[in-house]
Amino acid sequence: MRLDDIQIRDPFVLYDPDEGRYHLFGSTDEDIWKGPATGFDTYWSTDLEKWHGPSPAFRPSPDFWSHTQYWAPEAHRYRGAFYLFATFTAEGERRGTQVLRAERAAGPYEPWSPGPLTPREWECLDGTLHVEDGIPYLVFCHEWKDVGDGEVQAIRLTDDLRGTVGEPFLLFRASEAPWARSIERPEFPRVYVTDGPSMHRTRDGRLLMLWSSFGDSGYAMGVATSRSGGIAGPWTQADEPIWPADGGHGMVFADAEGRLLLTLHTPNRTPDERARFFPVEETPDGLRLAR
Repeated sequence: MRLDDIQIRDPFVLYDPDEGRYHLFGSTDEDIWKGPATGFDTYWSTDLEKWHGPSPAFRPSPDFWSHTQYWAPEAHRYRGAFYLFATFTAEGERRGTQVLRAERAAGPYEPWSPGPLTPREWECLDGTLHVEDGIPYLVFCHEWKDVGDGEVQAIRLTDDLRGTVGEPFLLFRASEAPWARSIERPEFPRVYVTDGPSMHRTRDGRLLMLWSSFGDSGYAMGVATSRSGGIAGPWTQADEPIWPADGGHGMVFADAEGRLLLTLHTPNRTPDERARFFPVEETPDGLRLAR
């Protein structure tokens, strides 16, 4: 298969040097917005051109608490195992990010945390793992459905990734980005979306975050920079999005030769969404698509 053959949203690529394989994860149900969820599939490749799969990365047991709207799985290698951070929801429950675990990159993954690690009284999504000075953090979105102006928050995790330590702390709000635009929703007069935070440490040590919202031309993705070089920030937003139109929720990964690639899904409509790869460069201001 080629990428054009794979319907997927929120793509995430993990390269496993032990296998010499790239593993592609994402929201893979045909319609992630409604109906019962099947689970998460994964695909693998040795060259980022030809892909194999799908294979089931996660299938819920009958007693798993969520059976709909499975979103944005991210696979992270941590202390000798692989952990899948993914968003789930259920009737009468708040949406949140739970951690699953596997011995192999492709899975199968099983629930690891006893439930979502995002605050249970909040609507949250798109949690990602960030490790700083050996300390793991969950970086996630606090949805506009609660606050109107969507937030990116962080909370410290226990070393085993099964629980949290202390309270979440605000990193920034969507409206702080000059490129972000409000959308119309009846619940709030001005709604700003936050989606898909993903961390990237540059070669010279700066800490960047890619995240998505809506811009002048629809769904888009921007870059924020921590002025302190750490998760606590303060965070500065790029003036213009790195991806301005009809695509987003991406991340940056290094291929086997160390070249940086941006992956995101575009277009932003079901069932046409596909993962795309683009070379990117680190700049003094953050990131840019390679010319």
